[in-house]
Amino acid sequence: MNQEKEIRWVGSTYDDVLAFPDEPRRQAGFQLGKVQAGVEPDDWKPFDDVGAGTKEIRIRESSGVYRVMYVAKFEEAVYVLHCFQKKTQATSNHDKEIAEARYRAVANARKVKK
Repeated sequence: MNQEKEIRWVGSTYDDVLAFPDEPRRQAGFQLGKVQAGVEPDDWKPFDDVGAGTKEIRIRESSGVYRVMYVAKFEEAVYVLHCFQKKTQATSNHDKEIAEARYRAVANARKVKK
């Protein structure tokens, strides 16, 4: 049986997901649990322009549209890069920049540890 990967929250992501309304927050936790167990989330898409292996969990609720960007390709953990409510059809450059900066921080920290 596979051991579940640890979730590592990067930057303010833990507080950000806690700020989601009830149902989207529960969905985010459930979908991240699937990722921890090595299973794909129900609704996701690749988001490689943030960094190789980055994926985005898509949550649609009556209160809005929410996203959780993460990278699970590293064997030690699932890194949650950015959690936010989506306001427009396209993901904003600001949200992409936050996720990219956090991806670079994770990659650099991993290099230092080796």
